[in-house]
Amino acid sequence: MSSVRRCSRTACGRPAVATLTYVYADSTAVLGPLATYAEPHCYDLCAEHAERLTAPRGWEVVRLAAEAGPLRRSSDDLEALANAVREAARPPTTRQGRGPEGESTESGRRGHLRVLRSPDN
Repeated sequence: MSSVRRCSRTACGRPAVATLTYVYADSTAVLGPLATYAEPHCYDLCAEHAERLTAPRGWEVVRLAAEAGPLRRSSDDLEALANAVREAARPPTTRQGRGPEGESTESGRRGHLRVLRSPDN
């Protein structure tokens, strides 16, 4: 059994050199250096398929520098990058929760998480 990861494209047996992940919420495809570990939600691509990658109309492709080589820190680096891209693309929220007297109880928001003020404040 070979330790070389292969391109995820059907009928392509070339060695993978890049990892592709999608941020569906932002219609963004992130193509970066080959991730340390194969992940079920990411796609490994050979040089030819990585170079020819296109996204559907309305989607953006973010290409990371490949000269850095494979990611070494964590298998979650591409996912963290995709989350950062999603967060940067999200417009500032204007919705806020309301307390019993109508005052705002929300003091901050990050993605799907909210920071709520204590009722004591």
